[in-house]
Amino acid sequence: MLSRTGQIPSARRPLPQDAVDRPLAAFRRDYADGESTGRHSHARAQLLFSLSGVMRIATDTASFIVPSGRALWVPAAEPHSVLVAGTVRMRALFLREDAARAGPAGVTVMATSPLMRELILAACEEPLEWDEHGRGGHLAALLIEEIRRAPALPFGVPEPREPRLARLAAALRADPASPLSLDDWAARIGASPRSLSRHFRAETGLSFGAWRQALRLAEAAALLAQGVPPARAAAAVGYASAPAFGAAFRAAFGVTPRGSEGRTVQNRQ
Repeated sequence: MLSRTGQIPSARRPLPQDAVDRPLAAFRRDYADGESTGRHSHARAQLLFSLSGVMRIATDTASFIVPSGRALWVPAAEPHSVLVAGTVRMRALFLREDAARAGPAGVTVMATSPLMRELILAACEEPLEWDEHGRGGHLAALLIEEIRRAPALPFGVPEPREPRLARLAAALRADPASPLSLDDWAARIGASPRSLSRHFRAETGLSFGAWRQALRLAEAAALLAQGVPPARAAAAVGYASAPAFGAAFRAAFGVTPRGSEGRTVQNRQ
């Protein structure tokens, strides 16, 4: 089959999907809660999709939360690691260089249409070297077009690299509901608020407040995907007001928290 359960992808042990002479090849594997791939890369671009659970993908410059029903585009040779929350049923596509031109230039969380989802699942039933003039060829052509048209979603959070800012970011990731202000954090890391604000923007491209909101909303999306009710997800990431959370979530992702929760997919395949 084009998508076979195999070893965890690794730069040291390339998968057949990294080299097969087809525009794309599919791969599937189920991961247990808490399992991690470790840092690795692939010769080809990937589209990672989960039928259930939440994938947390870290690159050298950002972290991404990918709830079930969404996908992550990873360019060729991009080092990354995957940590799963809940049982994750991953379905992935590996794209040859010519086909990968349909995707974005950088790591991107993408919305997946119902058609794209079904095409990914159908590709997983094809042999590794599918008939280029038959069903496999038609599926590949449609998948490439769906990838080209897929909207990007703001589920990525830039990661500061400066050691003090990295410690701050790790603390907020561990406790996104922390009420500490910019002044409080500045005192904790030994910097002035103005200096902290300037360095944070230089490192991430965002103000401290915008970065913290992006983190909180991404973490809330992960909770919603695991079945946590919107009010509880809002409180868990630091929103005292459910309406304020709903407005911020809708502005960022284009759907209400309850609408996002309802997109969790746990049926076939």
